[in-house]
Amino acid sequence: MTVPGTISRRAALGALCGAAALTLPRAARAAAPLQVVATTGMIGDVVASVGGAEVQARSLMGPGLDPHAFRPTRTDILAMARADMVAWHGLGLEAQLEPFLADLAGTKPVVALGETVPEDRLIPHDEYADAHDPHVWMDPELWALVALAARDHLAEVRPGAASAFTANAEAYGAEAARLHGYAQEVLASVPEAARVLVTAHDAFAYFGRAYGFEVLGIQGISTESEAGLNRIGELVEVLVGRRIGAVFVESSVSDRNIRALIEGAAARGHEVIVGGELFSDAMGPAGSYEGTWVGMIDHNVTTIAGALGGRVPQRGLNGRLSAGL
Repeated sequence: MTVPGTISRRAALGALCGAAALTLPRAARAAAPLQVVATTGMIGDVVASVGGAEVQARSLMGPGLDPHAFRPTRTDILAMARADMVAWHGLGLEAQLEPFLADLAGTKPVVALGETVPEDRLIPHDEYADAHDPHVWMDPELWALVALAARDHLAEVRPGAASAFTANAEAYGAEAARLHGYAQEVLASVPEAARVLVTAHDAFAYFGRAYGFEVLGIQGISTESEAGLNRIGELVEVLVGRRIGAVFVESSVSDRNIRALIEGAAARGHEVIVGGELFSDAMGPAGSYEGTWVGMIDHNVTTIAGALGGRVPQRGLNGRLSAGL
């Protein structure tokens, strides 16, 4: 059965054939920016940054959209069919898209950039053997490796711009290193006993590993997993027993379970507040600083450190965080 608003694989393949008639002549394609369709905003950000003037990147999933549950529309299918290259994350993040992308890879470059991170630096999945946590963008050092992979794959499609891609990837990596240094500094100012991050789903394991935080998600790595009453009860015990005073909601996940935690702790006589909204599987509003990968991570780091008792600049690393976001 096809979900309303989506397209079947057979219809999608038909769209590919129809899209072939819309391609530009070879000379025009060589002069025009590469048309790259990315799945998530984070992948779109790294492709656009590394590609620079040589690339026009478009992301399918905007602010607030959950990639774990995302299903492509007919418009999305046509955009991917007409693109010069499709960049996706992989590692099981866009599960609903994988069959279509496998078919599309027979007609054009289709690159899973998240899967270029060395396996020994990935965190095992909490439910599936031989699978890994896909949320590698939470660790700037790992995301800098994804920028290098974007450089290499773009250069394969447009070799004449390889030097520009290299320079852009180096600049992106330098910004990632600067962001990592900022995160280390402000997160180290959080009292050690308070370095516990409670969120709606388990998207922050790479963050926790990089900065020495214990991470507790109500749901598992995928938002498709169920959060049972037992899990909520367990976390209420943790909040009360360890006197944890703040939990965090996520922009792309319902806050229902977080509210249940707060109410459960209140029933036990312990006050818990929402420490802020974090960007987990989607970036911030389009056109804003938080709508970039650097801004997304800056926001998360600054929000977490500030809510848990750390010392942070009012507007974050670059003085650009939106007031009151």
